[in-house]
Amino acid sequence: MPSPSLEAVQLTKKYGSFTAVAGLNLKIQGAKCVGFLGPNGAGKTTTMKMFTGLIRATSGSATINGIDVSRNKKGALASCSTLIETPEIYPALTPKEALSMVCEIRGVPREERNKKIDEAIGRVKMSEWENKKVGGFSKGMKQRVNVASTLLSDPQVIILDEPSTGLDPRGMSEVRDIVTSLKDRLVFMSSHLLAEVTEVCQEVAMIDHGKLLVYDTIENVTARFAGGGGAVEVSFVRAVDEQIRQKIAGIEGVLSATKSTDRHVIIKFDSNRITQDGLFESIAGLKAGAMSLEQTSGLEDAYLSLIKETL
Repeated sequence: MPSPSLEAVQLTKKYGSFTAVAGLNLKIQGAKCVGFLGPNGAGKTTTMKMFTGLIRATSGSATINGIDVSRNKKGALASCSTLIETPEIYPALTPKEALSMVCEIRGVPREERNKKIDEAIGRVKMSEWENKKVGGFSKGMKQRVNVASTLLSDPQVIILDEPSTGLDPRGMSEVRDIVTSLKDRLVFMSSHLLAEVTEVCQEVAMIDHGKLLVYDTIENVTARFAGGGGAVEVSFVRAVDEQIRQKIAGIEGVLSATKSTDRHVIIKFDSNRITQDGLFESIAGLKAGAMSLEQTSGLEDAYLSLIKETL
């Protein structure tokens, strides 16, 4: 069986005068996990939707295992499972009923369905709730059922759009374990959690303003772009507005300040001009609710070097 593959050739999506994805060229070959990184609005979900046929490209092509999605969607997606954003499940269904419906849609042979469903539910630690109605589930529990749905048809290629969204720390760990176990598949996974990508992925593709910045192994990206100096992530007790972010960016010795979430800011600084302790004291002096400071990984340093401020 040929090795699984994903390829974008000059893939472009425009909405009027706005270009969401601009001439993306990306070829991924073989069984591995590839992290897809970029700030909000960078074009990650749009790219994934073009790969899965949820939206049509303005120009260029997206292929799965050599089959063009726009020309033969059924053939391209026959060996691919996807989880894009957070799809809703009919609240009156149980996980077993919802997954049975997915099996029928995907053409899983009737005699194999119960076994496939039991295996998938077990892998996402939902066996205890398999006969409970989904309407009473938390967002994280629903997401586990969604992840289970991607495993039912033994796909060669799995496309995951931020699969840990809404999960508690234990649930996030379980999803990481599931992704790590899929070593014989090609997993293309977007995430805002750089530590998660470092843990489960072998390669990384970074995109910003709809353009691919780099695609390589995590080790090579880190070696090429992490650079010197230091980088930390500061957590706040409340949302950080643009005025506070700019004040942090203006601190002597700070090279950049980028929000990773509403309450987290990744800061790159010149360690020859300011220490971590001095940096945190300066941030605390802004009285913006700074709570803690943690040193970031090499991938986060590389991310800061490559991703420009997106306001």
